[in-house]
Amino acid sequence: MKCLVVVENVARWPFELAGAEVVSARDYLTEARYAEMRFAIVFNVCRSYRYQSLGYYVSLLATARRHRPLPSVETIQDLRLSSVLRMVAEDLEDEMQRALSHLRGDRFELSVYFGRNLAKRYDRLARALFDQFPAPFLRAVFAYEDRWKMQSIRAIATGEIPENHNEFVIKQASAYFARPRRPREQHTYRYDMAILYDPEDPTSPSDPVAIRRFIQAARELEIEAEVIDRNDHRILGEYDALFLRETTAVNHHTYRMARRAAAEGLVVIDDPESIVRCTNKVFQAELFARNRIDSPETIVVHERNLELVAELLKFPCVLKRPDSAFSQGVIKVNDEAELAESVKNFFGESQLLVAQRFVPSDFDWRVGVLGGEALYGCKYHMARGHWQIVKDEETSQREFGRVEALPLDQVPAPAVDVAVRAARLIGDGLYGVDVKEVGKRFLVMEVNDNPTIESGEEDAVLGDALYRSIAQWFRERLDTRGRRAQRE
Repeated sequence: MKCLVVVENVARWPFELAGAEVVSARDYLTEARYAEMRFAIVFNVCRSYRYQSLGYYVSLLATARRHRPLPSVETIQDLRLSSVLRMVAEDLEDEMQRALSHLRGDRFELSVYFGRNLAKRYDRLARALFDQFPAPFLRAVFAYEDRWKMQSIRAIATGEIPENHNEFVIKQASAYFARPRRPREQHTYRYDMAILYDPEDPTSPSDPVAIRRFIQAARELEIEAEVIDRNDHRILGEYDALFLRETTAVNHHTYRMARRAAAEGLVVIDDPESIVRCTNKVFQAELFARNRIDSPETIVVHERNLELVAELLKFPCVLKRPDSAFSQGVIKVNDEAELAESVKNFFGESQLLVAQRFVPSDFDWRVGVLGGEALYGCKYHMARGHWQIVKDEETSQREFGRVEALPLDQVPAPAVDVAVRAARLIGDGLYGVDVKEVGKRFLVMEVNDNPTIESGEEDAVLGDALYRSIAQWFRERLDTRGRRAQRE
């Protein structure tokens, strides 16, 4: 893949970099050979990225040409938004305090060159900032009040780089340009998709066989799919789509990679908004109540309304940590003594938690929803001798209940209907909706992003058609994105 360094004035570019062609912004914007070039990475180091400047148009046209600009227009906009800065600062709070705790002053500037800093002690913070704002050269300003806070971050021009940093900048830029690129097969696919997957993670939502079937289905639709891991965040811009097959969390690399991919213009499952909405039970409780989605009686609990749990829900009841997953952080309490002890532990991690009426059942309906339509249906049976589908106790190994896939027409229509309505409130991606059947009622327990799809289980009825449906979802949105770029 061709590497282009785009600058406003080639004569004033201070570095000699192997593996990269230095080109002026005006040439990149106007010369036909750059417009016709395929598979280029564009390192935009113009002096300014302000709206409708040369720097802005370099990133904008790079996107239209299906080149990979760094920074993207989305990153340029993010750097201007105080709301994004606050969100990033919150995400990096622990890392900021760790990296800067030794400092004695009240102000500190951190320079980030291709995700690195001269001082190794700041490297993790520099990498984290680059992950959030992928731009060649950044400068972040921190101020100390009662703790370190990030005041600002912006992209800088080469003229702002101290001369004694030049050697380090050349080293990091050269290493970035020279890093191994993805080998391309002889067959040229229309699109490229990354599948984020860790085969060593016991909570991975897909097994290796399912991953291979995803890859095959994508290739049948002219999408070259390949597995990446969390360390490949820097090459996300080389893809058109990202498919997360790791268990997600907001304060986690899965969310950061999804957010970066979305900012780069990739088509993403799970998109960052879905991760935020699905990984928080407090949000879903409010969402279901406001939209009349039938669900077990639920209370959002804080320190001042604890007495309502026993009064309204009775015992036993279920407590859920807002970001619980795979039944971890979900417990059943049988009386007020257990409730008092449990909430003490929960409130140590979150100021809110969810309490829910206990609804016993032998199984949950799992309805897979893709693009706002039902895709597959299963019965998730409770783990043997347990009240949840996963038994995960300190004294025992993790044990899952049996998965029984069924044709959708054998899943009760009201279960499918309420699952689809709940999923549409979350987004347009891929979700697994858990529904309990209680008499004639069908209660939504939760909507999960990143639903489990394993060979021989969720795919037992649909087989390859399940994987093709997901690949088709990506293909349709990639085609739509391409048509939109052509119109613009």
